Amino acid sequence: MAATIDHDAELAKAGAGVEGKWGGFLYFCRRYPLGAAGGVISLLFVLAAIFADVIAPQDPLTTNAAASLAGPSPSNMMGADMMGRDVYSRIIHGARISLAVGIGSTLLGGLLGMIIGLMSGYLLGWFDLIMQRIIDIMQALPLLVMALVMAASLGPSLENTIIAISIPLVPQVARVIRSNTLSLREMPFVEAAQALGMSEFRIAIRHILPNTMAPFIVLATAQLSSAILTEASLSFLGLGIPEPHPSWGRMLSESAAEYVRTAPWLVIFPGIAISLAVFGTNLLGDAIRDLLDPRQRN
Repeated sequence: MAATIDHDAELAKAGAGVEGKWGGFLYFCRRYPLGAAGGVISLLFVLAAIFADVIAPQDPLTTNAAASLAGPSPSNMMGADMMGRDVYSRIIHGARISLAVGIGSTLLGGLLGMIIGLMSGYLLGWFDLIMQRIIDIMQALPLLVMALVMAASLGPSLENTIIAISIPLVPQVARVIRSNTLSLREMPFVEAAQALGMSEFRIAIRHILPNTMAPFIVLATAQLSSAILTEASLSFLGLGIPEPHPSWGRMLSESAAEYVRTAPWLVIFPGIAISLAVFGTNLLGDAIRDLLDPRQRN
């Protein structure tokens, strides 16, 4: 009898946990419908990037002279480019590159900015003074301009593009983490940890860093769309992902000037892909910001 009661209690607890998860998901969809729509768009791009080899009907690098500049048809859903490559397959595989660059540069820039901001806000002194002057210099240049300088210095490749975009993302993250660290280091729980004899490193990592994750997540989702758009801009200018890798910006660069009138699908479909990716991540980022901000709650 006792075993039966325990088993029923475990089932009830598991059911309550599942109901709570679904309830939170439904609450998010009802409260932030635009954020939910952005999440769906972002999820579609993620799935397209993961299963690109399965979804894409053709090899994005295979050329076919007979299908050069072919319009949308059953064999080429979004037409073909000047070399006969399937535009739909290239857009699907381009999602993999755009998300890899966007997520990679956001994580790398966010990690560097978090380390600098945490150390600058907690240690203060000469380290804070020097780092803030460096950040002031970096913030004097717009994101795209600094990314252009870095990409031109490093050269066009996937790894160099991630580095070129991540460096301009560091100052904003560092400033946000530093401002939160300055307020957190004066909190009573930090003073209690110091009174207990904890080391400064342990206090910073165990007590201050976890409390800065909410603004970091909000900032990272906002910067993801900027990173995707910057990668497309660099590729459009010939400083991003090199040929023959499919990149949305590179696809626009190859066709925007010469084929915009005779083959408009070469411009329309990559432009729609870039717009949807940026639009979806922006909507999701705004919803996450409102969800994590206590001032936005009723």
